[in-house]
Amino acid sequence: MIRHIQEKDLNDILEIYNDAIINTTAVYDYKPYTMEYIKSWYKQKIEGGYPVLVFEENNKVIGFATFGPFRTRPAYKYTIEHSVYVHKDYRKKGIGTKLLKKLIRIANEQEYATLVAGIDSANEESIKLHERLGFTYSGTIKKAGFKFGKWLDLVFYQLDLNGPEKPTEE
Repeated sequence: MIRHIQEKDLNDILEIYNDAIINTTAVYDYKPYTMEYIKSWYKQKIEGGYPVLVFEENNKVIGFATFGPFRTRPAYKYTIEHSVYVHKDYRKKGIGTKLLKKLIRIANEQEYATLVAGIDSANEESIKLHERLGFTYSGTIKKAGFKFGKWLDLVFYQLDLNGPEKPTEE
């Protein structure tokens, strides 16, 4: 089941996210996050009006997806960047695809114009997922990060959304 986040989901989200930090290059961070950090993240998402979707199975969150600002300057207001994470024991079962499809629908409903994905270049599964859903390659930042003793390249993919009928500069 896909639903919107509730505060009771934060332990499961912290577990999923910290596993990605510790064991993968999906997150260019070194140290696991604290519950205090995740509570602050949750509060910022809710106050900013950004969705956080969770995939729940047997009363446990096994995946989540969200989006937020791509950059902070006002002219970027129609562009968002998303994240999708699935628990290590539930990957390759279509959960990420389902979450991302729902996130795309919400982004279109909220009249965003561009959805951006920043993906570690070695993450072939994520790249394939994004391409299947219509994302196109936008560029690579070489040596964008350094983790596990090696340089990491960050690839960007984007999906053109409907956007607003009448964009403004306000």
